[in-house]
Amino acid sequence: MSAVTAPRTDSPKAPMASPESSAWSQWANKHRKWLFAAPAMAFVAVLIIFPVAWTGYLSLTDAEGSVRAESEFIGFQNYLDVLTDTDRFWPAVWRTVLFTGVVLFFEVVLGMAIALLLWRPFRGEKWVRVAILLPLVATPVAVGMMWRLIFDPNIGMANQLLGWIGIGPQPWLAGQNSALPTTMFIDIWQWTPMVVLILLAGLTSLSDEPQEAARIDGASSWQRFRHVTLPLLMPTVIVAILLRGIDALKTFDILYATKGRGGGSFHEVETLNVYAYGLSFDYNDYGVSSTVLIIFFLIIIGVMWALTYRKKGLGR
Repeated sequence: MSAVTAPRTDSPKAPMASPESSAWSQWANKHRKWLFAAPAMAFVAVLIIFPVAWTGYLSLTDAEGSVRAESEFIGFQNYLDVLTDTDRFWPAVWRTVLFTGVVLFFEVVLGMAIALLLWRPFRGEKWVRVAILLPLVATPVAVGMMWRLIFDPNIGMANQLLGWIGIGPQPWLAGQNSALPTTMFIDIWQWTPMVVLILLAGLTSLSDEPQEAARIDGASSWQRFRHVTLPLLMPTVIVAILLRGIDALKTFDILYATKGRGGGSFHEVETLNVYAYGLSFDYNDYGVSSTVLIIFFLIIIGVMWALTYRKKGLGR
């Protein structure tokens, strides 16, 4: 009985790729990280470019009353009017710079001190960290309303505590000269924990070897901090200053929650953000408010560039 063999069939060969598709595949494989991120980057770019472009266009018109109302192109007249306004614009610029500089200084200094205290383990460390982070839980508006009640000149807890130690009542938020420092205190109270988190993360990433070498050489605690810890931590400090500085420049909710429209009756806490908001929603002067926002946007971009350039210089 003879064996039956199956007929032999050859499998079809895969079609050869054209040179064009092969080149495209190589290019796509080489740049795949950009191709995957391109849709999200394009979406974010549109979300940023359109509002900035529309605001820039409104700043060159006399738009008021309604953004849909007819407006005329007036060029840079709004910029001339704003930059020569010594009654509201330049005082708002000064308050913005002063507010940002003061809160940023105290938040970085206090944040560094608290982060150094939390750097080494101790008993009850977890509970202390939770307590320090509590101010970040509430929204800025809620924090502003809470401190507004505490600093109320008549029924506030702050004046009651001062009365117990023989100090007379203070105006706090109601005073023309004390309102801005009081809002600075509120901002420092809420946002110092954020700086603590950033600096503590940087400290925990440092190696113990430089500290041990400096300790063996007889360096004191201050010398180790100044010559070892701080230089190694400086890139993280710049990141904290960059993030918190830009956020402090844009502060609005705490100021508006504590003082209301115009930053108070005498504009005592009116920063650029509060000023632009008032022009838009209180006076419906969209052309001038857009001009203020564009100038403010350029200031923020300049600060970001300066701090980023500084960070790159430290990294070299």
